[in-house]
Amino acid sequence: MRAVVCEAYGPIADLKVEDLPDPSPGPGEILIAPEAIGVNYPDGLLVQGLYQARPALPFVPGMEAAGRVLEVGPGVTHFGPGDRVAVLLDTGAYATRVLAPETSAFALPDGIEAGVACALLCGYGTAHHALKQRAALRPGETLLVLGASGLTGLGAIEIGRAMGARVIAVASTKDKRRVALEAGAHEAIGYQDLRADLKRLTEGRGVDVAFDPVGGEAFDTLARSMAWNGRLLVVGFASGTIPSLPVNLALVKGFSVVGVFWGAFTRKQPAAFAANVETLFAWVAEGRIRPLVSERLPLARAADALARIHARGTVGKLVLVP
Repeated sequence: MRAVVCEAYGPIADLKVEDLPDPSPGPGEILIAPEAIGVNYPDGLLVQGLYQARPALPFVPGMEAAGRVLEVGPGVTHFGPGDRVAVLLDTGAYATRVLAPETSAFALPDGIEAGVACALLCGYGTAHHALKQRAALRPGETLLVLGASGLTGLGAIEIGRAMGARVIAVASTKDKRRVALEAGAHEAIGYQDLRADLKRLTEGRGVDVAFDPVGGEAFDTLARSMAWNGRLLVVGFASGTIPSLPVNLALVKGFSVVGVFWGAFTRKQPAAFAANVETLFAWVAEGRIRPLVSERLPLARAADALARIHARGTVGKLVLVP
């Protein structure tokens, strides 16, 4: 098989595409031929040694793949050769053959394209978990989404709409704001006058839920723009700066700062995670959400795709096609 290999922690550009032996499924495992492989921001952190986990070297990065089952190992009961599945892994997806535990696989309904399935796992999965389990977003509330043209941002917009919220999107350029509006945001604004715009759009009340995968200076503005009983969701730090919170703001404004660690959620609450995936699959089938797969690239361009995501130069979901 062909696979993208990280031989040492370091620059994304050091990733190599190599020929490796085809794997065989062991007990409880399935082997799939991926039709699409998801590219995610954490993949780039992992190969640079900047993520919470540090896999043993060398390793094949990649956490999402969708395709057809080729073989199953002893003890597998839910899947057989030819079944369409989407799998969520810690590593190993950037390859023409992907080995996965049966327990990490989801049956892929007819009509859901493989690239869309990848978008639903990490990107939309993070947004859904954030808004459902962590924020308990309610119909009629105001949801603010930073980084609104990235995959998790677009997911938060669409899922927020599906949950009945009024959505304000924040993105850095007119083109990105247009994408956010097309995804269903009620308003789209930039970062330059963020505090004044939020005061105007909420008539001084503030936002009920803020979805922040960016961090940096924008987080400081959000901490001053929350409504009473608001929930400020800490999703990530794409800006590269981890902000500090003056906790007196949380006290006097009566809002909560809520951490969103989707990876830990999938491990600690697997039943809730599986239910979330089923909901997302159903919403796609009903047309309530339409994940944007903006580019499909060959496996050999994995490093380029990751570098562009880390430079915040992409819109929607990028997938690799073996």
